[in-house]
Amino acid sequence: MMAGLEERLDKMELAIRKQTFRENSGRANEVNFWVFDYDPKKELEVRERIEYMKKKNEKGTEGFQLIVFDLYDMIMEYLEEKDFVNSYGRFEKRRGFDYIIRAVSTSMKMNEDDSILIRKIVEQTPENAVVFLTGVGKCYPLLRSHKILNNLHQSVLKASVVLFFPGTYTEQELILFNEIKDDNYYRAFKLVK
Repeated sequence: MMAGLEERLDKMELAIRKQTFRENSGRANEVNFWVFDYDPKKELEVRERIEYMKKKNEKGTEGFQLIVFDLYDMIMEYLEEKDFVNSYGRFEKRRGFDYIIRAVSTSMKMNEDDSILIRKIVEQTPENAVVFLTGVGKCYPLLRSHKILNNLHQSVLKASVVLFFPGTYTEQELILFNEIKDDNYYRAFKLVK
């Protein structure tokens, strides 16, 4: 039986504080990639807890840096920097949303090991850090969770990573919003059950 959200968040917070969590010695000595899944209806509670943990970590007493990347915000920043937001609106009206998904994916190299998002995450993650990836639900269908996880596995990122996933993760499949199955294999571990 799965514990309640608050209890799971407490356990997660305790887990990331442990030095062994940050030693990058997961199963078969892989980099530690973790998925914290939760009921999508609890999104705001999860966001509040992450913000609380981030502020608490800023005091510098934890022994590591907590770095939070909201994937949706990163995509929007890129599109705004390139002044693509208005263009994509016009393209969507003429060519449809599937065209926008392909255009954004191509522009940001989403399917490549060195995608724009992966490079930013690697460049902005200091030594001795724990990385939280958020905003997965807001990104759908522009970005699929498996792309980020698989591309990060190929990167030189040396930090432990926690992907906050609004849905269910069975260690076999990700089911976004408890409705949309992703039929890819993941090398990530469920952080707290």
